[in-house]
Amino acid sequence: MSNTQSFPFYTLKGSHREIGKQFGEYCTDLIKNHLSFALNKLKQETGIDDLSVIEQTALKYQPYVQKYAHSFDEEIQGVAEGAQISLGIAYFLQLRAEIIQYFKETDHECTTFALKSESTDNGVSLVGQNSDLPSYYKECFVVVEIIPDNGPKYLMLTPAGQVSYIGINDNGMGAFGNFITCDGWRIGFPRYMFTRLALTTSTVKEAKDKLKSVYKSSSRNIIIIDKNDDVINLEVTPEMTGEVYAENGFIAHSNHFISKISKYQERKTGEDLENSVMRRLRMKQMIENNNGKLSIEKMQEFFRDRETYPHTICRKEGDFGDGTTAASTIAVPSKGELWVAIGPPDQYEYKRYTFT
Repeated sequence: MSNTQSFPFYTLKGSHREIGKQFGEYCTDLIKNHLSFALNKLKQETGIDDLSVIEQTALKYQPYVQKYAHSFDEEIQGVAEGAQISLGIAYFLQLRAEIIQYFKETDHECTTFALKSESTDNGVSLVGQNSDLPSYYKECFVVVEIIPDNGPKYLMLTPAGQVSYIGINDNGMGAFGNFITCDGWRIGFPRYMFTRLALTTSTVKEAKDKLKSVYKSSSRNIIIIDKNDDVINLEVTPEMTGEVYAENGFIAHSNHFISKISKYQERKTGEDLENSVMRRLRMKQMIENNNGKLSIEKMQEFFRDRETYPHTICRKEGDFGDGTTAASTIAVPSKGELWVAIGPPDQYEYKRYTFT
């Protein structure tokens, strides 16, 4: 029988500064655990452990957050206040990959999918992601409902203290993101914020236009679906954006480029590329074999799949590379539902979250 344990859940309300402060206060211990893990990872990869240097570097990204998503900056300031950490350290929590600036070949990070209504058994679209990360993320993930005084509400899975990761808004949109590698990373708008920036809109077209307009720091794959059954996958890099559209009613993605920009941007090679290719092809195969009959339960089954070991969709410690599937998430954006399991999902049950 699967473990029924679930991630902590919090509802955050008010101005964006108040929302950030509540986040910081409610999750102080989890945030400090997240910070400790992230600082240890940074030292391991770069040798840097001087907090003043880390803070100064992280704050270089603040002007871009203020320019393109001022409310996110207000929330980060609130997190710093609520958790009693410096603003620079609060920004560091948003910038794990950017600050490390190091692409470790065994960091595969995530398998995603989006299903249009024609692919499901009840005509309701779905989107989801297995989040493959260092195993410590299992200890600092939370589910948050964010209810600002103005603008859309959000329901997100995110590491404690991080204002954006993956989830839905109450406009019927879902936005999920997975890691892709390219050259040319720079100081700019942070990659983890791409998903929530998309969720500040109400349609795929608006989200695409907004993402293309920002001065981006780094690369990230973003898969977006809206209540109109429109879906797109954006392979975002600092200089260009590749577009992938649904074929036969669905999109499957992992951690390599599949759009036309792949010949300019792809940097994965060898077994690392093979791992990503096999995970995507396995997800694509399972969807195709069940197309038109897919459901939340069936996608949960797919996210538990280990058929292609060691290059598996459901990843455990000791498989190829480092880390594990730290969380698994399936969303029904048009119904305002988020189904989340602690990972690996073959060991835990999914819990349903909705807007209150």
